[in-house]
Amino acid sequence: MKRQISIIVATLIGGIFLGWLFFHSAPAKVETHDHSVEAAKETIWTCAMHPQIRMHEPGKCPICAMDLIPLGQSGPTSDPGAIHMTKEAAQLANVLTSTVSKQNPVKVLRLYGKVQADERLLQSQVSYLPGRIEKLNVNFTGEVVRKGQILAVIYSPDLVTAQQELLETAATKESQPALYEASKDKLRQWKLTDNQISTIETSGKVKTNFEVLANTTGIVSARRVNTGNYVSSGSVLFDVADLSHVWIMFDAYESDLPYLSQGQKVTFTIQALPGVDYSGNITFIDPVLDPVTRVAKVRIEVGNKGGKLKPEMFATGIVNATMNELKDKMVIPRSAVLWTGKRSVVYVKQRGSEEPVFKIREIELGTMLGNSYVVMGGLSEGEEIVTQGAFSVDASAQLEGKPSMMNNELNPTDGVTKSDPVKSVKKTLQNTPNKLSIKVSGNCEMCKERIENIAKSIDGISDAEWNITTKLLAVNFEENKTNSDKIQRAIANAGHDTEKYKASEEAYKKLPECCLYRK
Repeated sequence: MKRQISIIVATLIGGIFLGWLFFHSAPAKVETHDHSVEAAKETIWTCAMHPQIRMHEPGKCPICAMDLIPLGQSGPTSDPGAIHMTKEAAQLANVLTSTVSKQNPVKVLRLYGKVQADERLLQSQVSYLPGRIEKLNVNFTGEVVRKGQILAVIYSPDLVTAQQELLETAATKESQPALYEASKDKLRQWKLTDNQISTIETSGKVKTNFEVLANTTGIVSARRVNTGNYVSSGSVLFDVADLSHVWIMFDAYESDLPYLSQGQKVTFTIQALPGVDYSGNITFIDPVLDPVTRVAKVRIEVGNKGGKLKPEMFATGIVNATMNELKDKMVIPRSAVLWTGKRSVVYVKQRGSEEPVFKIREIELGTMLGNSYVVMGGLSEGEEIVTQGAFSVDASAQLEGKPSMMNNELNPTDGVTKSDPVKSVKKTLQNTPNKLSIKVSGNCEMCKERIENIAKSIDGISDAEWNITTKLLAVNFEENKTNSDKIQRAIANAGHDTEKYKASEEAYKKLPECCLYRK
């Protein structure tokens, strides 16, 4: 019995021992996690075009399906001030670049004006005889007359007396030749020809009615008498304009005058004759500006064979002014430049990168050439700059804390702009130009050109744009140089009503007919 118990006990002990051998494992070690290191290694992924997207792992943007990029890094570039964009982002933002090159700057000036009669070909048809208008052969304005044509018939009692004197002295011309010649000279003073005088003398009869002959060929621009009127010697009967040669009178603002000179070629079109191009050379520039409209007249002389060009037709001229003093200067498109008050900046594409990498750069601008600018400094020939989509690139730079048009400060240690809120606000206020919208009356493209040029001529205004539809003039100005009152007064002096000032009647009436906005 005891032996059996011993066997059972030994079996139990052996089973326990075997179980310990098979199922025993080392004590679990407690793993420690450095959460600060893990948090430091965690990367937030965002979209270059939609920075509101925040993801904990890489993938596609749920909005535009672009590849996400790590937040806080702009791509494979070592320059902390540069902004990296993927090719897809650049395409969606419509970012285009072009290479900077030296050119011969040509400033394009657009001038507006009218066709006018040549003042040298204007004639006043006068009556050299005192008397009564018996008949008018020209009865309305606009009628064509030819030189030598009979315009009117006049009865002149004084001429009747002078003819009687001629006949009396003709009988005694052998004995008193001086009296005879004096009577003939008297008739010549009244513009009678020698043939007419000889006819009177030969016939021996006094002629009661005499014809007034046209002394030029042209168009009757004004009729000043009616049948039955009494006129004195020298009275104007008709105004005649010869339109075989006309003037095109353009208005040039004072800011345009330095680029205009006599002999310069001007190409122009006539609003009433679309599809036809004309050209001529500047023959005269008015040396005095109109004190109200602030423009000087620029004259082009052209032939008018066929009479298609009629006085008061509207004309639009283009002048390509070559600026020899700026020869071989770099020229960039106007769309490439971002303005921040006194600063002018562009985005330059960095070399040596497969993907678009841009960096902001401040430049010095010269003369504006229509839709382009002359660059005086800050760029080198051969560099590639953003010419379209510069605002999109700048927006990306601002979102990533990189130097941008509104903030040019950069912390060199981490590539992040300084975060002092007070300093940031002050900097923004210093660099941001004041913006103003003013209601300005006007009608057409000529009004737009005039209003914008007047605004830009005011010291302190960097940009001005007038909307034909809304009638609002948007200007960027420096408060320490000008103000709303000064801007509105200058525009009103040129003939356009503003919110505060009404243009004088004199200035308003000087506007072209298509610009008259008052009803």
